[in-house]
Amino acid sequence: MPVEPLSQKEIEERLAELPDWSLDDGRLTRTYRLGSHFAATAMVVHVSQVQEELDHHSDLTLGYNTVSLAVHTHSAGGAVTEKDVELARRVEDLAAGHGAH
Repeated sequence: MPVEPLSQKEIEERLAELPDWSLDDGRLTRTYRLGSHFAATAMVVHVSQVQEELDHHSDLTLGYNTVSLAVHTHSAGGAVTEKDVELARRVEDLAAGHGAH
């Protein structure tokens, strides 16, 4: 079943529910800061697990004490879809448990 791109208005509505997420170059993006490199690494592993569960993967970047995500849907021509919003919500839900802000 193909996924449909969200309109600009729909993206803006979804972003209003996702603090610190933004639309950058056609992707939903967010960078989290953590207390240490180890904490950031643990968060990357947790995000990877969620991505596998959803069968939807972001560009995931590990820095010294940061984790950055950029997500869009390849099967929708690189547009933002509900799949991207769901991944962002799931990451938001787990971030606090890692001490991310």
